[in-house]
Amino acid sequence: MATPATSNALNAASRLVRSHSRILSCRLSCPPRPPAALLNPRLKHSDTTSPPHDRKPIKRLSPRSQNTTTSLRRVALEAQRSRDSLIRRSGKHRFVDPDIHTNQVTAYCAAEQYDIPTATRVLKQEGYCLDPWNTALYPQVIHFQTPDYSTTDASGQDSSAAPGDVFVFPSGTLVCWNVPEHVQLNLLHRLLLPAAESPHLDRIEIEDLEYIQDSSHHTSEIIGDTIILGTKPSSTESSTEAATPLPSSDVDTVLAKIAFSSGLARSTKLAVLEDLLSSYFSSTRSIPTILSRGSPLRFSRSFILRKTGELLSIRAQLNLYSELTDSLPDIFWDSPSSLGLSAYYDEVGRALDVGVRIKVLNERMDYAGEIASVLRERLSEKHSTGLEWLIIFLISIEVGFELWRIWRERQERLDPASTEALLRHLLLRDMHQHDSVTCPR
Repeated sequence: MATPATSNALNAASRLVRSHSRILSCRLSCPPRPPAALLNPRLKHSDTTSPPHDRKPIKRLSPRSQNTTTSLRRVALEAQRSRDSLIRRSGKHRFVDPDIHTNQVTAYCAAEQYDIPTATRVLKQEGYCLDPWNTALYPQVIHFQTPDYSTTDASGQDSSAAPGDVFVFPSGTLVCWNVPEHVQLNLLHRLLLPAAESPHLDRIEIEDLEYIQDSSHHTSEIIGDTIILGTKPSSTESSTEAATPLPSSDVDTVLAKIAFSSGLARSTKLAVLEDLLSSYFSSTRSIPTILSRGSPLRFSRSFILRKTGELLSIRAQLNLYSELTDSLPDIFWDSPSSLGLSAYYDEVGRALDVGVRIKVLNERMDYAGEIASVLRERLSEKHSTGLEWLIIFLISIEVGFELWRIWRERQERLDPASTEALLRHLLLRDMHQHDSVTCPR
């Protein structure tokens, strides 16, 4: 079925052919031009004739001249290029032809981090060949290829899929290019699980894009939700391809995949933090309502400390322990600038709104920080209140002991059998005896 662009190109070609035919027919059907003497009687016969050796032969145009053939060939090439083009329209309204077959690229984030040495050992034990194109990007990323897999389509026909590329990043993310789903799940839930630090298989974040390989361009780009990988070798690469052991164009394609995969891994890692912050807000949603009612916050000390630790962990993962906020990851510092890998990384960030999401996430964490400060103030107030009540209780005990001592002393004075009463009685008796001796009658 012809597309609108193809029909326009064919109509232009037919119009060009008709115009050339019309010009040729006019030139052949026109009568010969009369001599100059008949047009201008003042000219002499000698002025209108020229020697035989000065007379130029008349060149008649054939219906199929060289110019016409060249124009038709150029129009045909343009029509073929328009027919084979992957992109429709231009500018901001560009989109990929929906009838073109695309492959799938999927990014997973299933752990807080991956221990790269452990993951390398496990993958080698499974028989995978690591870094098959000698990119020398270990340990920033682990690259290996999956073997060919035969799949069955809806019509029941068997088809063989090309080898897939898998990239494992230390940030706990896995990016698969053209890999069957059962192989991806096997890598996540079985092979890479021993290398996962703080895995969260119950809340795996997934990011899907489509990609196609374009052999007519050197560079790659993202249009909509589709990655277009330029696989055409440059002139310098084609001249030196025979002298290199590995095709340079394939290595550049793998590096471009790593750049796009790094951007996808960044997006999935950010999605995990967004989910953690949403869970934090769900657990603290009632706090503003309680404060607006003027009711006291009845939260335990363990709850307040736990929520404060969750917020600090999210903020640390965003700004300290990952490369989410870095303008350019360390993996691209040593790459040639001519490859434009940093541009691919930024292009993925723009396509997935990573910069805007990071800004929004920081703003939401600022609000969450205000809630955490309210909880900390509540904890501090509760602790201060406890200390005050403890001091009051101790003072009360001291006052009680003092009152008890005074009461005991009073009771002892009033009791005739008490030691103080007996001592007072003895002293009084001695005084009377002394008075009687000194003062006889």
